[in-house]
Amino acid sequence: MLIRGRRNRASEGIRTLVREHTLSVQDLVMPLFVQDGSNRKTEVVSMPGIFRYSPDLLLEECRYLVSLGIQAVVLFPALDDSKKDKMATESVNPEGLYLTAIRRIKKELPELVVITDVALDPYSSDGHDGVVNEAGDIVNDETLPVLARMAVAQAQAGADSVAPSDMMDGRVEVIRRALDAAGFTTTGILAYSAKYASAFYGPFRDALDSAPKKGDKKTYQMDPANSREALREVALDIAEGADMVMVKPGLPYLDVLKAVAEISSVPVAVYNVSGEYAMLKAAALNGWIDYKKCVLESLTAFKRAGADLILTYHAREAAEWLKK
Repeated sequence: MLIRGRRNRASEGIRTLVREHTLSVQDLVMPLFVQDGSNRKTEVVSMPGIFRYSPDLLLEECRYLVSLGIQAVVLFPALDDSKKDKMATESVNPEGLYLTAIRRIKKELPELVVITDVALDPYSSDGHDGVVNEAGDIVNDETLPVLARMAVAQAQAGADSVAPSDMMDGRVEVIRRALDAAGFTTTGILAYSAKYASAFYGPFRDALDSAPKKGDKKTYQMDPANSREALREVALDIAEGADMVMVKPGLPYLDVLKAVAEISSVPVAVYNVSGEYAMLKAAALNGWIDYKKCVLESLTAFKRAGADLILTYHAREAAEWLKK
């Protein structure tokens, strides 16, 4: 007997009925960049269609995202070099750009889930995610108290979930203890658990001007050749108290995402990073691809691989398409 798989593809109605994975607006988290000033909206040259917003325009953008059904954003600060130092002290300034922006969003849009970035690089004069000693080494244990103070300051500003993206060993446990000690027992931790030393982050570093001044991040971010190591990192973060775990980047690491989703006891996020966005956008601007179809296919691939939530610069556009 000839088995005809095509019978289940014969019409849109049948294809929809038997579809294994469905992408929805509720899956999407929009990364946003905040900059100083008022009424300022600056396009990131290497990420066409993505902007750095002053706090007033950031709030307008968040209102629009909420109107589309997007339920969460993740915020990143773009700071002037004059506000950066070796110990990232600006990260805990209650009147600084980042914490002020968080408070403003949560006051005006309390229903919007605000995820905040915990790492030194946006505030560091060295451009690294951890403290750099005199020998030029990124030192793990000296970084942990800085991350803990940063996480508590963000929780005080109203963050719903803090997201340590630094890849220092033991940071989830230190942050969880600090949050609990400060009374923020309901503030979640979304851990960048399997974050690779990837070449796909370039446009993001342009957006924040946060590239390392010397060296690279290979001593703390993961080797792109490794996958078993990712499962170990995820298990450690869950044991230390992570409420969600993440794989970053996305498309080049779908195998890792699938493996993590199969063993994780907590929700799994994936970060569809700046370089992935820039490639599709550049190809579209040159007329080489059907942009909408390629974006939705890529986002669906994350769902198929097991992602529960997707951090993506395509979130705004995808939400507009899915809402129609």
